[in-house]
Amino acid sequence: MTDNRGEYDSGSGIYVLLTDTGTLFTTLIKSFTAAPYNHASLALDAELNQVFSFGRKCPSKPWAGGFVKEDVYEGTFRHYPGTRCVLLRLGISKEQRDAAIRIVRSFQKDRHAYRYNLIGLLGVLLNLDMETKNAYFCSQFVSEALRKSGLSLWDRPSALVTPNDFLHHPAFDTVYEGLLYDYPLLNRDRLRYIPNGEEASGELEEQAV
Repeated sequence: MTDNRGEYDSGSGIYVLLTDTGTLFTTLIKSFTAAPYNHASLALDAELNQVFSFGRKCPSKPWAGGFVKEDVYEGTFRHYPGTRCVLLRLGISKEQRDAAIRIVRSFQKDRHAYRYNLIGLLGVLLNLDMETKNAYFCSQFVSEALRKSGLSLWDRPSALVTPNDFLHHPAFDTVYEGLLYDYPLLNRDRLRYIPNGEEASGELEEQAV
């Protein structure tokens, strides 16, 4: 078997993971955006062990959101094994990467002070900067974390940056696109415990929105 790890080596890069779980919430957003992916996460490593965003704190409670360290094996993604994704890599300096890690750790330390910025999502649809203190939605968080690390990729507020903006930004290279659980650097042993689509549906049957 060919070892692809060199191709995905983090080096001095950082990653943005865009996903589409197909949930009711993401389907609703897609009806407005017509974008292929509607959730963005910041990943510090190519193996996706250090992935951060603003989203569900509990898989069964879509409206209870905030800052989260996402676990692709045990978190919300586990309940949606058909999740599609694209992994984007941004080449940055060691200093910028270190700064990004510090920013993420700062969010992590004060995670209970943050909440999900639902009002901000409305602002994106209306093209209005509805920034709320200590509140972020997913792509707003990723954009702001990069901006605070010295990486200003857009000349507009982070509250107006969407997942689709990352997908089409020329600074990013596409590393992988397809089913999340087909991504070659995921831990195959841990993937054995991911339920298939029918089993996952059964798990969430009593938790429908």
